[in-house]
Amino acid sequence: MTAPTSVQDRSVCVVGGGFGGLATACYLADAGFDMTVVEKTDQLGGRASTLERDGFTFDMGPSWYLMPDVFERFFAAFDRTPTDYYDLTHLNPHYRIFWKDGERMDVTEDIDATKRTFERYETGAGDALERYLAKAAETYEIGMEHFVYTDRPRFRDYVDVDVLRNANGLSFLGSMEDHVAEYFEHPKLRQVVQYSLVFLGGSPTNTPALYNLMSHVDFGLGVHYPDGGMGAVVDALVELGTELGVDYRTGFEVSAIDGGRGSFTVHDHADSIEADLVVSDADYAHTEQQLLAVDDRQYDAEYWHERTYAPSAFLCYLGVEGDLDELAHHSLVLPTAWDGHFQQIFDQPAWPDDPAYYLCAPSKTDDTVAPDGHSSCFLLVPIAPGLPDGPAVRDRYRDQILADVAANTGEDLRDRIVVEETFSVSDFATRYNSREGTALGLAHTLRQTGPLRPGHRSSALDGLYFTGSYTTPGIGVPMCLISGEHTAAAVIEDERARNPHVV
Repeated sequence: MTAPTSVQDRSVCVVGGGFGGLATACYLADAGFDMTVVEKTDQLGGRASTLERDGFTFDMGPSWYLMPDVFERFFAAFDRTPTDYYDLTHLNPHYRIFWKDGERMDVTEDIDATKRTFERYETGAGDALERYLAKAAETYEIGMEHFVYTDRPRFRDYVDVDVLRNANGLSFLGSMEDHVAEYFEHPKLRQVVQYSLVFLGGSPTNTPALYNLMSHVDFGLGVHYPDGGMGAVVDALVELGTELGVDYRTGFEVSAIDGGRGSFTVHDHADSIEADLVVSDADYAHTEQQLLAVDDRQYDAEYWHERTYAPSAFLCYLGVEGDLDELAHHSLVLPTAWDGHFQQIFDQPAWPDDPAYYLCAPSKTDDTVAPDGHSSCFLLVPIAPGLPDGPAVRDRYRDQILADVAANTGEDLRDRIVVEETFSVSDFATRYNSREGTALGLAHTLRQTGPLRPGHRSSALDGLYFTGSYTTPGIGVPMCLISGEHTAAAVIEDERARNPHVV
């Protein structure tokens, strides 16, 4: 057979239409590959699905538009900008915190005002915040350039002069809890600079101090809202992919992947797709344990059993009458001591007795997501993956959380609800084939960071690749976009190594 002279002769099937899969497809289509994305559900976006009901629109998953530089970089790779597809609103305040002792704090774009607020809690805390954020900005700049945008999938990739020089001063081994304690004593101030760890699927005790960079994301880069919600960002990637020639097939539930490089078959229950290469953006554990033959798996069942999974979530999507005057677009409700909640996620799994939780009220910013005279909001409680969440448990917890919202924010929603849906552990497992119903994937613990996360290339099945939150660089929409770039680069590198004539 004559060797191909262009990657246009190579077909790739991407399994799963989350951000990692959509990004990978764009990069590979731009390089000339014949791309098909298959998705189990009836809409693209993976966990970034959209729920529409009776005039209300809800982001079902991600709702924070953070790290705008990553989105700009992604679209710039295709000579485009985010604003070619959607508009952004800079939120101010970035978010509002309600503590359960009655205190509240708005974190705004005004750093000087935030420093003064910190100072009221602890003498010297304003200057400490300035030092902390300077360190976070340094970590972000070095970390993104040398450890996020540059993929280092093997330990030996870290053993070179450039890496060692740039790693100097970064905190790889300590915990966020210990790092933050060097700057602040007051527990509430520690909470303010650590709350974003929930988005990484970790706790202050098990997340490496390297992730202090998230405070630069929050305070330095700001919090934005894409008009129409995160679904508008999904639509942007799909539109971009369509412009690049990507073919999308929804309602295609993959039941098996067999074959190998140059001759894969991707099956659903009624159809199949032939492809030279396969990229999986489905849950990594599900792909390995359910879609591949035993001999094609890199990891056994024990490996997946021993991983630390990021939290699942209890979500209530609520359409309510009237305005939400007490809430900001993003609001956090925190107990003054949150160790118990983290323990009930990671150490002694149980439905949290005194939970920390998040409220999103997009209708505060976007009047298209709710009918006139109404508001759209949802609440999210991080919970341990794998918890039983039958109807009786959900009903009880729903009542508990709505009472907690009323007591601690002053916004009583209970008699105003006209639309309501819940989503929790079993739904994540069923809809997304998510291991133990995790909402995010593998937690960013020290043992699951960098080269200790599963790889983009399968070591057992030639021609199979992985993308998304289980791989590097990790959890979150921006990280999944970068994961797509890394996976595409691995595919292109391997094709060129095998056939130097490929252009």
